[in-house]
Amino acid sequence: MENFEQYVPKVHFEQIPIKNLVSNQEYQRNLSTKHVQHAAANFDLYQINPVKVSRRNEINYVFNGQHTIEIIALVSRSRETPVWCMIYDDLEYQHEADIFANQQKYVKPLLPYEIFMANIEAGSDKQLIIRDLVESYNLVVSSKTAPCHICAVATLESIHDRYGFHTLDRTLRLVVGTWEGIPQSLSTNMLSGIARLVNAYGDSLKEDTFKEKLGRISIKELVRTANERRAGSLGFAEAMLIYYNKKTHINALNWDKLYTDKLPAGKKGLKRPKKTVPGKISDYENIHQQLDMFNVSTE
Repeated sequence: MENFEQYVPKVHFEQIPIKNLVSNQEYQRNLSTKHVQHAAANFDLYQINPVKVSRRNEINYVFNGQHTIEIIALVSRSRETPVWCMIYDDLEYQHEADIFANQQKYVKPLLPYEIFMANIEAGSDKQLIIRDLVESYNLVVSSKTAPCHICAVATLESIHDRYGFHTLDRTLRLVVGTWEGIPQSLSTNMLSGIARLVNAYGDSLKEDTFKEKLGRISIKELVRTANERRAGSLGFAEAMLIYYNKKTHINALNWDKLYTDKLPAGKKGLKRPKKTVPGKISDYENIHQQLDMFNVSTE
């Protein structure tokens, strides 16, 4: 008969009051008060894992779970509260440190798509709303790149959380109406860049004009222009604004609004632009110089 003991850790489980646990070992990371407070505010009993404890000289040293015990202490308002502990009786200090250092080495983190789909199965309102909205435009939330497949799952959630449902709705309507679901148009920077424009200009951004002018531009050319300006979604927003305003004099969109970063009513957390460094030309002051090379009027 095969012996499986070598695959089973020699541990036992006990409920130990938090006050009887020690977690001040040198190899431990600093306790994050912000993380503890955030987790406590969203406390879920079913997300609590057993705390790993090394019992040495009758002292219970926590080598995995120091944040867990502080979250429970905060929620319960008592360090008398017991927690389930997985106790090792045969570890030395150096072995504890080695386990702590390598505990995540071979753990495969969940991908945004996997988390999104798990939330769908759990009946999460936000993910269900996003999925239904995406599918209403004949698109699919997917883990694989293909026509009409959106792999930028975290971006969909970010736009929804940052700007709201209606901005995400309009962003999808613009991208589908302009590029008809080609994979390159559904990237993180494209979706985020369009969302920036929608948030900045609101109804001043005319959808018919956007579709007509941007539809003439290949994604390859748009990406090249964006990369020449700056990295990330702001570069894409600037590139799209260039082509939107091209040969437009009366209804051209004001460039300054793109950098105000105002959130919809009730939204918080978006940072304001950094103050201009003395002696350095700001985005606003330099905008006409930047546009000259594209022969674009901002009047």
